[in-house]
Amino acid sequence: MMHVTHDYLHLPDSTLDDLGITPGEAANAIEEVLTAKAEGRFHTAPKTAIMPGGGRYMMSTLSVGDDGLTILKTVSVSPDNAARGLAAINGAILVLDAETGLLRAVLGANWVTAVRTAALSAVAARRLADPASKSVGFIGCGVQARSHLETFAEMFPLRRIFAYGRGSANRDRLMSAAEAMGLEAMAAETPEAALSASDLIVTSITLDYSVKPFLDASWLKPNAFAAITDLAIPWKDDSIGAFGTIVVDDLEQEKEAERPMVPPEMIACDLSGLASGSLRVPEDGKPSAFVFRGIALGDYAVAALAYKRAEMEGKGLRILP
Repeated sequence: MMHVTHDYLHLPDSTLDDLGITPGEAANAIEEVLTAKAEGRFHTAPKTAIMPGGGRYMMSTLSVGDDGLTILKTVSVSPDNAARGLAAINGAILVLDAETGLLRAVLGANWVTAVRTAALSAVAARRLADPASKSVGFIGCGVQARSHLETFAEMFPLRRIFAYGRGSANRDRLMSAAEAMGLEAMAAETPEAALSASDLIVTSITLDYSVKPFLDASWLKPNAFAAITDLAIPWKDDSIGAFGTIVVDDLEQEKEAERPMVPPEMIACDLSGLASGSLRVPEDGKPSAFVFRGIALGDYAVAALAYKRAEMEGKGLRILP
């Protein structure tokens, strides 16, 4: 229904979290939008990003679907926020009527960012990872590690995790969350220990190009799957060839990026191609990777899902003019 009034819904992160949207539902929503994009029913602008220094990262995404919505997300990543008692990721999402342009909702961006990132990984993992994977190694133990833990625990018969991070606080929280799920949780003494022991890998370090690469893809187990959410910053360039298959989130976005995440000639396809079945994954026993910046499609899918669920259930605060 077209929105023609000036009232809108406010949905903070706490309300979004209470909607009970599962990782599987988020991944399914992304798959539906991938189909819509392939059929010309979804339109998006390239993601924009600024890295002004100090590990700070600002980005925005914009997209329009055939369900009457325009969605704009803007987010900042501020590594120094921990010392301020604030979350590292903060931002907002605007849901607008695609016909009238009027505001329908304002959403917190933290929940959507965490959920959509893990859900994008889930779409790739459904096709690239061994369904019998029992272990996951985390390089970086913050928000994205925790959201991926929840997502992969729903998808795979996990038994244990290995956690490696710069600080003990996030690592211990991640390990406690895993233990609460009934998983064995171990602190990895070195990055190699985490990579070499795990069927699944998630890397999510601070987005800072001054970081010296310290991960070697040759440490990975055969058939391992890596979800690389950090622009591949921590991975050594000369080791990337150890991956048998590399998929990115969006080929056009990657072509326009000022700095490539991985050598372009090594990219097999993007997420749309993978979901459409155009990629035949080789059975060569080599590890595979999904390397991604984050795409408007993922933000749209999860934000739209949450907004519609909130409207249906009468959740959130209605702001009147």
